[in-house]
Amino acid sequence: MEENINEGLTIYQFPKEHRKKLRTSNGIERVNREIKRRTRLAVLFPNTESALRLVTGIIIEIHEEWVTGRRYLDMEPLLKED
Repeated sequence: MEENINEGLTIYQFPKEHRKKLRTSNGIERVNREIKRRTRLAVLFPNTESALRLVTGIIIEIHEEWVTGRRYLDMEPLLKED
């Protein structure tokens, strides 16, 4: 633990409002819930590729929402400080 104290304290370099989002797994849990919800609707997949296409589409849709709409972490204030 003593050897990696700097890595452990890295979280404090981010703005206070980002820290909770960075230290929890809420973001990935939300993605997993959405995948589970959408795949339940399809129920049966004819093959692995069709399931992978659906999951990939869901992830791309979430990514686009985070990029263009509501952002999980807004890094703009950090970029302006430099």
